[in-house]
Amino acid sequence: MSKELNSKKYTVWIWILSIVIPLAVAALFSVRIPGVDRLGFLPPIYATINGITAVLLILAVVQIKNGNRKTHERLMKTAIACSVLFLIMYVAYHMTSDSTSYGGEGIWRSVYFVILVSHILLSIGVIPFVLVTYVRALMGNFPAHKKIARITFPIWLYVAITGVIVYLMISPYY
Repeated sequence: MSKELNSKKYTVWIWILSIVIPLAVAALFSVRIPGVDRLGFLPPIYATINGITAVLLILAVVQIKNGNRKTHERLMKTAIACSVLFLIMYVAYHMTSDSTSYGGEGIWRSVYFVILVSHILLSIGVIPFVLVTYVRALMGNFPAHKKIARITFPIWLYVAITGVIVYLMISPYY
């Protein structure tokens, strides 16, 4: 299969996943798993996974800047796996639990919602960036990979860090 044909195949999958994942997550929020108790132990676990993802992303950038391509690759694959694991746990939690309302007041309430909304929007928006960045590396197109990685990295890092912040801010209200 030619590189051009492979590239087109990946582009189709990137579009499909970038649309289907957010829609599926939104749809699953209204689904409850019958006979399964609330999975209340998951939020601190998936918040920790977000923190681990942030650390992995930073370590991966350090490794590639030091010329350690193989270590960079392993760290990035692990970061992607962590993000997938986060998503599975996040959906499982919300399929067994009602959403928790933020109970803070005043300026902290506004701060919370600014962080939450930016986190949600960027977590949706980063999906195609992560996939394109990964595919460009997979295809060996490192100049294009590096170019988009400069955009992907700060967005993904922000999403990972704000995921932890959102958890810490809402955790007293669980």
